[in-house]
Amino acid sequence: MPRAGWVKPQTDQRLSDHISIGVLTLVFPPEMVDRVVAEAGRTEVRHRLLPARVVVYYVLGLALFAQASYEEVMRNLVEGLAWSSGWAQAWNVPTKAALFKARSRLGPEPLEALFREVAGPLATAETQGAWFRRWRLMSIDGTCVDVADTAPNAEAFGRPGTGRGEGAGAFPQVRIVGLAECGTHAITEVAIGPCTTGETTLTRGLLGSLGPGMVVLADRNFYSFTLWNEARATGADLLWRTKSNHVLPVDERLDDGSYLSHLHEVVKNHRRRTDVVVRVIEYTLGDPGRPDADALYRLITTIVDPAAAPAHELAALYPERWEFETVLDELKTHQRGPRVVLRSKQPAGVRQELYGYLCVHYAIRWLMHAVALARDADPDRLSFTRSLRVARRTTASHPGFSPSGPR
Repeated sequence: MPRAGWVKPQTDQRLSDHISIGVLTLVFPPEMVDRVVAEAGRTEVRHRLLPARVVVYYVLGLALFAQASYEEVMRNLVEGLAWSSGWAQAWNVPTKAALFKARSRLGPEPLEALFREVAGPLATAETQGAWFRRWRLMSIDGTCVDVADTAPNAEAFGRPGTGRGEGAGAFPQVRIVGLAECGTHAITEVAIGPCTTGETTLTRGLLGSLGPGMVVLADRNFYSFTLWNEARATGADLLWRTKSNHVLPVDERLDDGSYLSHLHEVVKNHRRRTDVVVRVIEYTLGDPGRPDADALYRLITTIVDPAAAPAHELAALYPERWEFETVLDELKTHQRGPRVVLRSKQPAGVRQELYGYLCVHYAIRWLMHAVALARDADPDRLSFTRSLRVARRTTASHPGFSPSGPR
């Protein structure tokens, strides 16, 4: 309610009508933000200095300006904002405590919903490097991220073992397993859990985003009989590496050097033959410095017709899986900063922060793909770090931009 000494503004415009967020509002427009906030039940009940829409963009700003302080991030979002252009008095940057409370009120659900609302394959038929014949190239991989060393984070996410008999690691860690489009580096789906949860377990959270028209690449650590069948049932084609000691009998030798085999299900330490047919491609990669250290690669695929995908093309295709390593480097090293621990001291804040990072990475990759199409270029030929600088600069340098109306 109004109190003595308060002066009514000459306009009912709010901070959310003026906040400058640059390229992010192109991917996450204000009406979308308002909708996911409302669907998550996080719309503010009373008029606040930091309404929910502003806090969503603020979390995105934390991911964009990862090495800046809480207050500096907000300054970057509202630089130049003054009531002289429709506001009755100067707007003061909230305190760190106020920003922390606003993030707590928002919770992680709106950021997760925002990511899932937008994230999807970017490549069109004209996108270079995103296709293998008729298939869209996708890859699965995972990583762990250090989070703040607090008791709630350690309880929720666990600590990694050092592997040296010295107990747990210095920081709690959260594990992320993602599905990414190889040609554009767009992360289209993620599953998040404690570092004590295995990658294959989390991968089941990605299967809903697989479907016909994709060929999905994965490393040897992801194979299990059950997970392979669950992924195959989505209609996507698979090209996974499997371990060199995986028993795969030769059922039929094919003209291109590959062979048909079948998978075994292990039940109580006994192998049981099944009718799951796979095609196997085996090859070695030599090390010029160590002639005796040839590495055997064994790939299994659901594409059983050599005419549809010859063995030598599939062997050359598999290294595209390592595009995901580049994605992780972009996300963890360039965007977040090397060796930087996430800020949040509570598990809900960690999840909120992670989805903020994923949203920002997707927005930058969206921008890069649009530029690549305009230039008729391969998105891989564009610099992520330069695009990141552009996103930061445009976010902090347009104080007159209004995401919910005209200037």
